[in-house]
Amino acid sequence: MPTTPTLGNWIALYALGLIWGASFLGVAFALEGFGPISIAAARIALGAVTLGAVALIARIPLPRDPVIWAFTAGMAVLSNALPFYLLSWSQQHVTSGFAGITMAAIPLFVIGLAHIFVPGERLTKPKAMGFTAGLVGVAVLIGPGVLNSSGSALENLARVGCLCASLSYALGAIITRRCPDVHPVAFGVLALGIASLVMVPLALALEGVPDSASPQAIGALVYLGFFPTGLATLLLVGIIRSAGPSFLSQVNYHVPVWSVILGVVVLSEDLPGRFILALAIIIGGLVYSRRKPVQPAVAP
Repeated sequence: MPTTPTLGNWIALYALGLIWGASFLGVAFALEGFGPISIAAARIALGAVTLGAVALIARIPLPRDPVIWAFTAGMAVLSNALPFYLLSWSQQHVTSGFAGITMAAIPLFVIGLAHIFVPGERLTKPKAMGFTAGLVGVAVLIGPGVLNSSGSALENLARVGCLCASLSYALGAIITRRCPDVHPVAFGVLALGIASLVMVPLALALEGVPDSASPQAIGALVYLGFFPTGLATLLLVGIIRSAGPSFLSQVNYHVPVWSVILGVVVLSEDLPGRFILALAIIIGGLVYSRRKPVQPAVAP
């Protein structure tokens, strides 16, 4: 059963928002030297090495229960291989802002799935209203002029790909929460290891070994492997198994915010005047979604 989020859960949640908010810039830079399948495969493999090193140093054994292996295989596909590829491919045809903003759809998928499949994650009125307010904030954030067309003939299909990646992440979160008790590091190592076994051969077969890439593209790929994949998997699993997938899903309201901030700082983009309003609405929605219902007074 999900527990009340701790201070550590909140810190990890905001760290994930920043790490994942920067991942779309990372993918954009990595696409300058690598294909979308290679990007997905490399970041998964680097993430597996990162968590594998943590497991070795901490002497954390891998589980032998075949049921846990089945759950990790589900996470490998739904939280790693499939969405990483979909987003890398889609960012060839849509703006990075659109890709980041579609992650705000994940809570909508999670809240419905968790209501059905996760005990203790029933849909409450404060949670529903909070999530709705968060989506209103995102709508303000992505108002006219933000989502400029990329001009690609495959742009509409790529936008569907981004939304499919959001659905895949939501399904992966539910699977992670339903998995039997297992150490988060061991779970992450297994998931990324299985995903590597799928994606690395596929990348080599379809895209081959890259001939050359700029230092910027290589650096972006390394960042994607170590932070949004390796470290983020560890934080993600820990949060889901402690506070539940609905709590984790709030991170997807942070991602668009960090995407805008990083765009201003790194790419010297203009700061939209509606950003402050959007930020206030999003934070207000997050706070309200965690509001506990008032207990009725009991007569003496």
